[in-house]
Amino acid sequence: MTSEITLFVNPTAGSGRGARAAQPAASALRDAGFSVRTVLGEDAGDALRRAREAVAGGTGALIAVGGDGMMSLALQAVAGTSTPLGAVAVGTGNDFARALGLPVRDPAAAGRLAAEVLKAGTARETDLGRVGERWFGSVLASGFDSRVNDRGNRMRWVGGRFKYDLAILAELAAFRPVPYRVRLDGGPLREIEATLIAVGNGTAYGGGMRICADAVMDDGLFDVTVVGACSRTTLLRVFPRVYRGTHLDHPVVSVHRASSIELAAAGVTAYADGEPLGALPLTATCVPGAVRILAP
Repeated sequence: MTSEITLFVNPTAGSGRGARAAQPAASALRDAGFSVRTVLGEDAGDALRRAREAVAGGTGALIAVGGDGMMSLALQAVAGTSTPLGAVAVGTGNDFARALGLPVRDPAAAGRLAAEVLKAGTARETDLGRVGERWFGSVLASGFDSRVNDRGNRMRWVGGRFKYDLAILAELAAFRPVPYRVRLDGGPLREIEATLIAVGNGTAYGGGMRICADAVMDDGLFDVTVVGACSRTTLLRVFPRVYRGTHLDHPVVSVHRASSIELAAAGVTAYADGEPLGALPLTATCVPGAVRILAP
């Protein structure tokens, strides 16, 4: 293992926390004996190109400094390689880091943990989801939740969990169940009406919404949470329970486990790790051990 570590930094994450977090994380890594170089980018495409160059050049680890969007970008650089991925989680949601038990908004602690795992050689093999050439670590959203995500991303004037609460209320005004066509693990095609279908490698999205609360990130399976067709009143009762994960026992909710899923629906855009993935239809596959994470 090379002693050079690459910090992959989003300077704008968490209203500027990304830029401020890079220094204490770098100091912790240097104190542990590693040399550190920083990768920025003029935009997402340029940053990803630079990260891939670092991985191809043999960096000892790629450590993303930012939020879930930065982790998503970093996954595109390291997935399917032997280069481990670390996280200095200082964004708004940090769902991927929380699911892995990593420090949140404590860059020095995150840097120390990454150094400890690197020295011990105990990086954790973790599954990822894949849609075409895109990888995701947490949850793929489609339906009501992806519309909420879309609206929440446009609400620049408010942050954190409150942003998604407001987006939920706004989207309720136009709420309609979605006619889906679904196939699990190559089985029979099912036509269902649902409020949303969430495909979870990890447990949460939107800054702590535990939509796939029982998902395990190294079992080779997605947890597919289906919120069936329901009234606005029922949705208002069920959706707040997602923060505790207690929505899963509601009669309108069902959970399925599968290694692949085909989803089709008209007029629905999918999001993965909070980033727009594209319009349905799509096929998502769970890839076991696709990434090595610097996690306990």
